[in-house]
This record gives sequence, structure tokens and C-alpha cells, in this order.
Amino acid sequence: MSLVATEADFQRAGFFDWRWIPRALGLGVLAFIIFGPLVNLLLWTVAERWYFPHALPLQYGFSYWGRVFAPRAEAMSSLFTSLLIGCLVVALSLVLAIPAGYALARLKLPFRSIVLLALLLPNAFPNLPIYVNIARLFYQIGLNGTVLGVVLVHTTHGLVYAVWIGTAAFSAIEPELEEAARSAGASAMRAFFDVMLPLAAPGLMASAIFVFLDSLDEFTGTFFVGAPDVTTLPLLLYTAGAGGNYQIASITALILLVPSIAFMFVVERFLRADVLAKVGQ
Repeated sequence: MSLVATEADFQRAGFFDWRWIPRALGLGVLAFIIFGPLVNLLLWTVAERWYFPHALPLQYGFSYWGRVFAPRAEAMSSLFTSLLIGCLVVALSLVLAIPAGYALARLKLPFRSIVLLALLLPNAFPNLPIYVNIARLFYQIGLNGTVLGVVLVHTTHGLVYAVWIGTAAFSAIEPELEEAARSAGASAMRAFFDVMLPLAAPGLMASAIFVFLDSLDEFTGTFFVGAPDVTTLPLLLYTAGAGGNYQIASITALILLVPSIAFMFVVERFLRADVLAKVGQ
């Protein structure tokens, strides 16, 4: 007969397992950190009147939603500009990242690791001084205040995701598949477009989503290079928040949040474990 009491024996005897208390407290704190700001954001989107020290809005409504989506409102034009810039950044990043990713994955290039690390340089330093100098340079060549200038700035960040994930996507493909196509008589170009590119497409799609979301949320570069001629949703969010219009700012933030959450589910669908294992290698 065993003298060791199990957890089930304590439960049958009416004892409470006190070990669950710190776990429950930890989960509660984590849930508050994650969902607390989201709940506050949602409350501000429907708050007509909300003053300190009241914990909840005094009046609810959707009048601010009407202001945001009104025909003359700046939100819709800013949304269109953000989507346009995001699509252009994705296209430019993939045009540069697909050949670069294939070369880094398949060819024995010298200083390959240094090249991959060099792509991280735009994120390795504070953004503010970098964008100030880029804005000064773009002003001299006439790109300040243009969509093209903003696209180029966003691409410097987007290339990090595009090249790193693109390299991982091509590295995850077995070399024998390309060699089999070449041995069957296909040219190097045809083997790339008929074999390599379709197999790498899920990883490239995931990198495109990361690039698009990064462009959609980019503020600092857009502010210094594009403002006031180019207005995106993050700039509108900053303007509304700085002016104390928290309802407009919250609605704008929610518009930015929805595609981010939706696309993350898409990324989880396309970005396979074998591709993730190759990132940075």
C-alpha cells in the first residue's frame, strides 16, 4: 500500500491546492497587461463623454465613427494613402528580396553572414537621427514630401523581413529538387520560376505580410520625410492624440489594429516551421 498522497487524494479529502494561487495571479496580471489596453481602446471608440475621475464613459455612441468615415474626413484619404504606400513597399521589397534571398540561400557567397547582419543596421540605431538625415538628403534631391520618398524610407525597414524570410524560404527547399529540374533539361531560369519560386511562395507571402504591416504602422520616417504633404493613418493618429481627441485617435488605432491581427493568422498559416528554422542561418 502506497503511503504517498496524490493530488486527487487531497481533493477528495477536501484540501485546497494552494499552489494554484500564484499561477492564477500570474495569469490574471498577464491578461490585464494584454487585454487591459485593448478594452480601454474599445471603450474610447464608443465614448461620447468620458471625464476624470469616472472609471467608465458617461455616454456611449457612434458619432465619432461618423466623423471618421465622413466623405470629407481625412481618415479615408489617409487610409488609402497608407494602403497605397504599403503595396508599393511590398512590391519594391520583393523585387529586391527574391533574387537576394535566392543568392544568399543557394550560392556560396563570401561574407554571407555579414550581408545578413548588415540588413539589420537600419534597426540597430535610433530611428530619429537616421530619419532626420534622410529627410535632409531627400530635401536636396526633391523627394521630401512625396510618396516615392516615403516608399523608399519604408523599404529600408521592409527589406529586413523580406530578405531574411526570403532567404529562409529558399534555404528550406531541398537542393535536389532544383537539380532534378536542371537534369531534366530545364534552364536555370526556368528551374527557378517553375520549381523554386512556387515552393518558396508561402514564405515569400509571409514576408510580404510582415513588410506590409511594418509599412502600415510606420510613423517616424513618414513624419520626417512625408509630412505635411503625405498623410498616413499613423500620422493622423498622432495628430488626433496630441490634440486630445482620444475618440478619433482610438478609432484610427483600431483601424490599424484589425489588419495586423487578421494578417497574423495568415502568417501563421503560411510560415512553416522549416522556414522559421532557417531564419538567420
